[in-house]
Amino acid sequence: MSAPNKPLQPAFFPPGPLDEYALLDSGEGWKLERFGPRVVSRPDPQALWKRKLSKEQWSAADLVFEREKKSGGRGGRWKGTEEARRDWTMGWNGLRFVLKPTGFKHVGLFPEQAANWSWIEELGRELAAQPGPKQPKLLNLFGYTGAASLVAARAGFDVTHVDASKTSVNWVRENLANSGMKQDSLRLIADDALVFVRREVRRGAKYTGILMDPPHYGRGPNGEKWQLEDNLAELIDSAKALLAPRSFCILSTYAVGYSPLAFTNMFGDFQGGQVGAGELVLPEGLGKETGRRLPCGFCARWSRGLGGA
Repeated sequence: MSAPNKPLQPAFFPPGPLDEYALLDSGEGWKLERFGPRVVSRPDPQALWKRKLSKEQWSAADLVFEREKKSGGRGGRWKGTEEARRDWTMGWNGLRFVLKPTGFKHVGLFPEQAANWSWIEELGRELAAQPGPKQPKLLNLFGYTGAASLVAARAGFDVTHVDASKTSVNWVRENLANSGMKQDSLRLIADDALVFVRREVRRGAKYTGILMDPPHYGRGPNGEKWQLEDNLAELIDSAKALLAPRSFCILSTYAVGYSPLAFTNMFGDFQGGQVGAGELVLPEGLGKETGRRLPCGFCARWSRGLGGA
């Protein structure tokens, strides 16, 4: 007699250490989070289940994001006291990041990416234990406010950070200052990601690591149009050409209609190496976890000649 089939579990990357962040509760299209001293309530379409905390606990949030109908649901405004709406900082593993309530419900940090930050640190330690003739180079595309760039620089990488938004690049500088890192710790470039990698391919540049966290849609500083379904394949091909013999690559996305299996197939075109794919998640609960995990997007990791993905 054959053994009964065991229920399949969804594949996800174990969350990294979160330090001053906590997902307090989620449900009914919302999530309640603590970023350092602030408690933030904002929409999340993935939270389809019922909430566990009381209405009183939810209403005690310092900041609540309200969508504006005239923006088509993409933008909105934050409700809270003047003090709560001011910039604040949150720590992660000795680094300090500046957080700000933006008009698109973000605060400048994606804590689910801590799973990748921890992996970057592990690879940095591995490379440091086997020193080569040059410092390993890392390219962070769509780098946003630079949390991964700071983590990589501190882990020993020579980091090039690329983002189309000058506002985001300046935000990276604030994070460097608050983390006690020199402004020249990173090479900061305000440019369209695809334009930049095309140029790097022509130059014959090589990187030990490439990070990509592209949006579904965006504009470059000179009006360049980014559309994920139209441009991702070229971006992946360019990354393949830029990777050194011993190297790694991370691709993560949110709110797009693709699966980790699709990303695995794309990395299958790379020569050699191994791929790990799944979801990025945040564990719910403070102190004692509820057992629920909030899905926060898909991710695929590829590595060749380095620690497993």
